[in-house]
Amino acid sequence: MTIPVLICDDSALARKQMARTLPKEWDVEVTYATNGAEGIEAIKAGKGEIVFLDLNMPVMDGYEVLRTVQQQDLPAMIIVVSGDIQIQAHERVKALGALDFIQKPVNAGAITNILEEYGILTLALKDEAQQAENPMLKVDLRDACQEVANVAMGRAADLLAKLLDVFVLLPIPNVNVLEVSELTMALKATESEKKISALCQGFIGAGIAGEALLLFHDSSFQDMAKLMNMSNPDNASTEIEVMMDTGNVLIGAFLNGISAQLDMHFSQSHPVVLGRHCTVNDLIHDNAGRWQRTLAMEINYKIEGHDVECDLLLLFTEDSMPTLEFKLGYLMG
Repeated sequence: MTIPVLICDDSALARKQMARTLPKEWDVEVTYATNGAEGIEAIKAGKGEIVFLDLNMPVMDGYEVLRTVQQQDLPAMIIVVSGDIQIQAHERVKALGALDFIQKPVNAGAITNILEEYGILTLALKDEAQQAENPMLKVDLRDACQEVANVAMGRAADLLAKLLDVFVLLPIPNVNVLEVSELTMALKATESEKKISALCQGFIGAGIAGEALLLFHDSSFQDMAKLMNMSNPDNASTEIEVMMDTGNVLIGAFLNGISAQLDMHFSQSHPVVLGRHCTVNDLIHDNAGRWQRTLAMEINYKIEGHDVECDLLLLFTEDSMPTLEFKLGYLMG
């Protein structure tokens, strides 16, 4: 009997990777959804007996999907597939009725093991029509970069969560090719009038180079210092230490997450404080000469229950684009 399977993820690359990892002889009919609202409609239409669900999506995220399925008692067995690997994320989705949790990027062995463990894997030969590629699986460079950033973002958040014993709220990464004049507009999560402090750290690999920019909201210093068990949170040297430590965690883990996916290694320079207690506009204006046309990955991190917020922006040089495209080609192919 053919089983209706739903893959719900806003990334075309993630949908493609997920579809590829399903057991090749599993008799299924696969439907795709690009956000939680589409996913709920597909489940109600009987197209999602088994659901592979992302957490970070627009319109309706994975947590909302799980709550809706639970509240309305919809017929779906849900396996969460996410880059958010925080222990609390696992616990929360299980409490909302998820069958299990798989870390991105997915692999066929993990999928098969879970399907076999829960007794939902039935094997039958698929016909060629079922094996044809769905138009929703076409992937472009920006989508691929966004999914790579999504996985790296989750690894950085998990490290920060473990170090501080907190839950880190994760957004959908924002990825764009920008001129330097557009950098301010790219920082949508940072209102122009808010005061920030910033540090920058260069990175370089084989054919790929750039700078990581951490924008730390000034209102976050006191709470962050307390979480780090630092005294004198109002002290200028404490503020710099907080910013440096946060940068070391987020930038290092994020770059490691990217390098693991692209099968390469990055070397990092010493972090440099770019500005303190300034606006984004001032920061970009004062450092405009550092950045030209660039591929930018932006992630806004917030800590639940605390007044802590910072933006991590990875700016890849224009010269890095050919190597990035080549590396991502293996994921997109």
